[in-house]
Amino acid sequence: MEERREVWTAGEAYERYMGRWSRLVAGEFVEWLGAEEGGRWLDAGCGTGALTAAVAVRGRARRVVGVDRSAGFVAAAREAAPAAAGFVVGDAGALPVREGAFDAVVGGLALNFLPRPGAAVAAWAGAVRPGGLVAAYVWDYAGGMAFLRCFWDAAVAVDPSAAALDEGRRFPLCRPEPLRVLWSGAGLADVVVAPIEVPTVFGGFPDFWEPFLDGQGPAPGYVAALDAGARDRLREALRAALPVGPDGAIALTARAWAVRGRRP
Repeated sequence: MEERREVWTAGEAYERYMGRWSRLVAGEFVEWLGAEEGGRWLDAGCGTGALTAAVAVRGRARRVVGVDRSAGFVAAAREAAPAAAGFVVGDAGALPVREGAFDAVVGGLALNFLPRPGAAVAAWAGAVRPGGLVAAYVWDYAGGMAFLRCFWDAAVAVDPSAAALDEGRRFPLCRPEPLRVLWSGAGLADVVVAPIEVPTVFGGFPDFWEPFLDGQGPAPGYVAALDAGARDRLREALRAALPVGPDGAIALTARAWAVRGRRP
């Protein structure tokens, strides 16, 4: 995954915050694609390799290359990579590959963080052969990504200025129609957009709260900038707002929007 403003570098911290849910949605996304066995794939903005691994194992790709600008993420991805996967440090928005080199280019949770998403998708389209697949997914920050929705609603209740940082407001590509327009604008055909929903179950409030203290991403970055008193007020507002089960678990869901199309 790539980021314009916030820092994405520490693989272990990202896994605690988002990676455990990224792996769930990556597997569902690959199943939704229904791609044929084999082929050459590229994962643009691969982050810690959740989608790369899903493509290699569940998509049964012959070869998949993950590209990410963060050397820390690439290092984390390599540690648990399947045999069919390889990784390079590079720019997912300007792929250093030849025209038509791949059968498919995919991107998991990266589009919102690219400075020029239209140019990026056009580059992805150029990287696949005619008839090749271009597909991606993004979290529904505006409403369907429940644990982040709970976070920002609580943050704004405590600190109204936090509204400017809410991913649901900042990232217009977290909705179906902008994704459809982006894919069509890149010249891709047979464009389809669909929701993918996965459970996000936290063992208790510490399991929910502590990943926000690691600084990986917009919401943790906001927490890191708070003074101790403001951080405590946010923590208690969240504790009061979350639906806690009899066993202390917090059961929520996360929705992503997936989009796919083919190069004519």
